[in-house]
Parts: sequence; C-alpha cells; structure tokens
Amino acid sequence: MQALYQWLMTNAEPFEIAAQFREANSEKVDWEYFDEVFLSIPACQKSIEEQIEPVVDREVDALGLIEKALLYIGAFELMNRAEIPYKVVINECVQLAKTFGATDSHKYVNGVLDKLAKGIRPIEVGEGA
Repeated sequence: MQALYQWLMTNAEPFEIAAQFREANSEKVDWEYFDEVFLSIPACQKSIEEQIEPVVDREVDALGLIEKALLYIGAFELMNRAEIPYKVVINECVQLAKTFGATDSHKYVNGVLDKLAKGIRPIEVGEGA
C-alpha cells in the first residue's frame, strides 16, 4: 500500500518506486506478489477506476489517497485474484484503512469493496444465480 500511495502522490515511474522499496525494505516481503500487484495496478488503472466509479459517492480523483490506494488494491485483487476469498480481500483492506486511513475510512473502504465484490464476484458473494 505504501508504494501505491507514493505512486499516487508523486506519479513517479512504478519501476523506480519498486526499486526504492527493495533498497529500503530488508524485512520479509513477498516481492513476487508485490511486483504483481503494485506494477499491475498502474497498468490497469483505467479498468480499475471503471469498476470503482459506479459504487463510490464522489469522483475517484476526490478520494483521499490512502482510501484510493486501498480501493485500487481491493478492486485489483477482486478482479484478478479469484483464489483469494472476497472476504479476505475486504478484511485486509479494512485493516489497512484502520491503521493508515482517516477516522472511519475503514467503514467507507468496507462499503465500497462490498459493493464491488457483489458486482465482480456475484456467485461467491451469493448475489448470483
């Protein structure tokens, strides 16, 4: 999430940000997963925003950067990582929102991702036939 936040703040090249994170983080990081998610989101930003726009109450550009980063991650995982249960995707983003987001932003992230999950994974959520 921090790398995505940095990208949203600076609009720097994702590969440069990824390299900076590799240098700065000696802790255990799943770099394969980091690369998949972080480097893919900028490449498919338009399709992610097309999923988010109908379920948010304001323009995507008006969202706080932390909330936007979390919604991008959640939407990406809902769209591309079917092996991760939708409840896990939502819970992880909500926990990050509680840690890094503004007061009550976790409620907003939860609500938006729940709506997204119903549209992207209706059968898993129980909204489909």
